[in-house]
Amino acid sequence: MVSLRFPAATFPRLPPPRPPSRPAFAAALAAAAAAAAAAAASLTLTAKSAGRPPLPHPAPLWASISLADGAAFPAETSGGRRLLGVGLRRTTILGLKSIDVYAFGVYADDHDLRQLREKYQKLPVSQLKENAELINDALERDIRMTVRLQIVYGRLSIRSVRSAFEKSVGSRLLKFGGSDTHELLQSFVSLFKDEYKLPKGSVIELSRESSHVLKISIEGEELGSIQSKLLCKSILDLYIGDDPFDKNAKESVQENMASILKN
Repeated sequence: MVSLRFPAATFPRLPPPRPPSRPAFAAALAAAAAAAAAAAASLTLTAKSAGRPPLPHPAPLWASISLADGAAFPAETSGGRRLLGVGLRRTTILGLKSIDVYAFGVYADDHDLRQLREKYQKLPVSQLKENAELINDALERDIRMTVRLQIVYGRLSIRSVRSAFEKSVGSRLLKFGGSDTHELLQSFVSLFKDEYKLPKGSVIELSRESSHVLKISIEGEELGSIQSKLLCKSILDLYIGDDPFDKNAKESVQENMASILKN
């Protein structure tokens, strides 16, 4: 779980200080303003806390979002897609120990999202945040989106990633496309070749481009691309669908989508 966390301090009671001179007072105001700006620019999301409010609406362009495990997400990608929500992918080893495998951020193109305005413009934000049809439209429509994964588990191998995707993406392909999806799944997982290494901090990007083209990259190096609406939808469903890896992340994504549509 992820939540905003701000440093707190406790101060002893002191007698009221004498009012500072005008120059000193102006300097104090300037220092306070600078400190407030610095605090705002270093919003921290803590992955292990009990709850999490959503991201700002919309996420400010000057900010970046950091998770306690060290993963950081810019508010915008180089392609101009806006950060809508962040979360963690966890797994359990031998049914006993839960580990954080990677953190992820979900991004979308503002202009593409606004093609949904006509359908939803009459609904208030409060209803859009609870409207399952909004997420379904985001999955179905030709909206450019990126899921940015940052590895936080130091002993993760590319083979483990390939195996995990084969299971998770495979289940979504069966859900949306039926049984005749094995060849499509193999064309995706085969891109994650053994030659790639994934030390802690490595970044994998799964991007849906125009015309439902899935582009895959590791550390900025493109592994390949596959044009398939079904594959794009199946991958995005892992993060914002009915049974997402991180429910709080999905809620943040939907709330930020709603805010973009109303602004």
